[in-house]
Amino acid sequence: MTRLVYFAWVRERIGKGEEEIDLPSSVVTVTDLLNHLKTLGEEYESALQYPDVIRVALDMEHVEHDEPIAGALEIGIFPPMTGG
Repeated sequence: MTRLVYFAWVRERIGKGEEEIDLPSSVVTVTDLLNHLKTLGEEYESALQYPDVIRVALDMEHVEHDEPIAGALEIGIFPPMTGG
């Protein structure tokens, strides 16, 4: 099982802050994960419709979308961050 944690409007659109899911063996990278999640329902499709802007952290470390997810205990999924 992999723990997914959703933040800000990603969380609002999916309708939950976190969940634990079993990922299929075909999900190897962050890109694979985002594509897989979009197949889980309209709410996921809405939240992840622009995957290029989504930020992801594996065990609290931000990574690129080509990063392998093997061994990650927690995956955080964020919208773009702004600051000031």
